[in-house]
Amino acid sequence: MSLMLAEIAEQPVVLEKTIRLESAKLKKIGKLLRDKDIDLIVLVARGSSDNAAFFGRYLLEITTGIPVSLSAPSVYTLYKAKLNLQRALVIGVSQSGEGEDINQVLESAKKSGAFTLGITNFADSTMAQIADETLLIHAGREKSVAATKTYSGQMLHFYLLASVLAEKKIDYDKIPQFTQQALELKPLVEELVQRYVFMENCVVVGRGLNYGNSYELALKLMETCYVVAERFSSADFFHGPLAIVERRFPVILFAPKGVTQKSNLDLLLRLKELHADSFSITNDKKIAALSSRNLILPAEIDEFLSPIPFIIPAQLFAALLADAKGLNADAPRSLTKVTKTV
Repeated sequence: MSLMLAEIAEQPVVLEKTIRLESAKLKKIGKLLRDKDIDLIVLVARGSSDNAAFFGRYLLEITTGIPVSLSAPSVYTLYKAKLNLQRALVIGVSQSGEGEDINQVLESAKKSGAFTLGITNFADSTMAQIADETLLIHAGREKSVAATKTYSGQMLHFYLLASVLAEKKIDYDKIPQFTQQALELKPLVEELVQRYVFMENCVVVGRGLNYGNSYELALKLMETCYVVAERFSSADFFHGPLAIVERRFPVILFAPKGVTQKSNLDLLLRLKELHADSFSITNDKKIAALSSRNLILPAEIDEFLSPIPFIIPAQLFAALLADAKGLNADAPRSLTKVTKTV
């Protein structure tokens, strides 16, 4: 078994441990931030962490009503811009906590008056030393270059943070169990990947809370399977990119039941007309029926809690497809675990 597959399987335990060990700290941070009357949240990250931040933006704006911006690190590191962040919360997200540009942004934000928060897997990292407070992902060392358990751990922290900022009950305690159920799809994924061994290009689609997952699966396919994968919102896909689809062109959808159902059904109908290959990760019977292929998760998973369990079969798909292609998912060519940019 590859390290990537082993680490995918660890996620229910990692998520449960992170909830158990970090919840008390989150309550303290939540009170501190409410007292500061935060009116802007800025998220700064790269790679898979940036995809988790993409999810965090949707979640935090939906639950708190506070505008959330995804930072462009070059604004700080290359252009040396000075921003007014007096009532801002700036959150750095990094598996290693050693991304130089992410840490430079946190340092600059502190000087500009922001309260800074780090989400990382290492308590002794540079990020943890810089940030005013640190939220830890209790994942242990992630050995595979492709991030899996730290990605879901970062997403989980956005649920925890949203819960204390919005003072609204979020049933994130259900997520480890939903994740365990998602892992049970592995035998079906092993069969499915055989149909995609010769795939060289594809599109990954997600909308709303699962939009970040479309970026993450596309990244996983590019880095572990060397598949050129574009990613879109199901709404944006109609605005031009649909033109690339032809017979048997693969389109992968994150399509839970919920408010995004209509746009996903509309897209699937159009893909059917074009004789495309549609593969849906879903828990909606109508979406599954319209798709060429599907992986079905439990219907009880609410869209609001779907992003973490829905990324699990996608991670399995990338890892098992790499193996079917004869590639080493743990050591993608030209990549290292910690990427340092400024």
